[in-house]
Amino acid sequence: MTWEAIGWYVIGAFGLFIFLSITVMFLTWIERKFLARIQQRMGPMRVGPHGTLQPIADVIKLITKEDILPSWTDKPIYWLAPLAIFIPAIAIWVTIPFSETLVLQNLDLGLLYIAAISVLSVLGLVMAGWGSANKYSMLGGLRAVGQLISYEIPFIMAILGVAILSQSLSLIDIVNDQSAIANIIVQPLGFLIFLAAGLAELGRTPFDIHHAESEVVGGPFVEYSGAHWAIIQLAEYVNTFAIAALIAILFLGGWSWPSMPFTGITNDFLSLVWFLIKIYAVILLIFWIRGTFPRLRIDQLMSFGWKVLVPVSFINIVFTAIIRFYNLHWSILTVISLISIGIIFYLIYKTPQKSRKKDSIRIISAKDAVNNPPKNYGDINVR
Repeated sequence: MTWEAIGWYVIGAFGLFIFLSITVMFLTWIERKFLARIQQRMGPMRVGPHGTLQPIADVIKLITKEDILPSWTDKPIYWLAPLAIFIPAIAIWVTIPFSETLVLQNLDLGLLYIAAISVLSVLGLVMAGWGSANKYSMLGGLRAVGQLISYEIPFIMAILGVAILSQSLSLIDIVNDQSAIANIIVQPLGFLIFLAAGLAELGRTPFDIHHAESEVVGGPFVEYSGAHWAIIQLAEYVNTFAIAALIAILFLGGWSWPSMPFTGITNDFLSLVWFLIKIYAVILLIFWIRGTFPRLRIDQLMSFGWKVLVPVSFINIVFTAIIRFYNLHWSILTVISLISIGIIFYLIYKTPQKSRKKDSIRIISAKDAVNNPPKNYGDINVR
């Protein structure tokens, strides 16, 4: 590799970092305004027109804020934890393309690289929990480990389902394979699996048990403030943008769009705009889920991962492989996926009803025992 090529890589990486920083900074404004509308509020309105400059004010506040270091922390681990969270969040963008030519490095094993990098974020969460030497931080770190290990399996299985369909691990090849029909139509079950597992990987509502304020007071990050807290928040929103981009690439056709009478730079620019529209549509879906669904309990979250997503992801892989091996029509896989989704939602709907019925019977039995005590106590001596 020549020095010129290295220079272009450095320039590309720096440009990508600036783009992600600016994009993520205004994602916070979009989220606050969107959630405010759901809750019938106005959201940020003070700084700039309609609060558009609020993210800049937040960044200035966090950078100038005092960075408090508790005396009881394990200082090397405490300082390195935000970097261990931030570096994988940026590294995953090395192989995520915005078009066929706009990518830092097109890897033939891009999906494998993404699956490997996504696992590294748990290291930073554990380091933050351990380095803070706080019971809530440590408990949040342990919760994060259990959650990410549980949901990494369906996350990878959903990726493999797309790879089997496209017969490639390259993200650009996967997008080109969807030029006629998007994978969300062929594999709606895989889309839902990847969306749920992706939200769990991000630790966003309803899968935010490792930093639940009402239970573990912020989890691994309870002792962080100032610039270190800003780095952690930046990593979270960069990961959110990455998951939205992966959903757009794997299931929504990426930058592929209906044929239009444009060529050259105009077509490339419109394809990029179309891809960004898909990304922001997925991001708004993620924000809507946060504003709509309550947080799961830890037992509900683990049960949903191991009893629902893991078996369903294996079923999705098996049927996808059968359809691909025997070269059957893609509509068969669509029908199977829709039937599976219907069965899953029915079982999820019926399970709480059975639990509520058992609880009602137990409560009624307890009330009857209190209101109608036994008449004959036998040889029991009451003192």
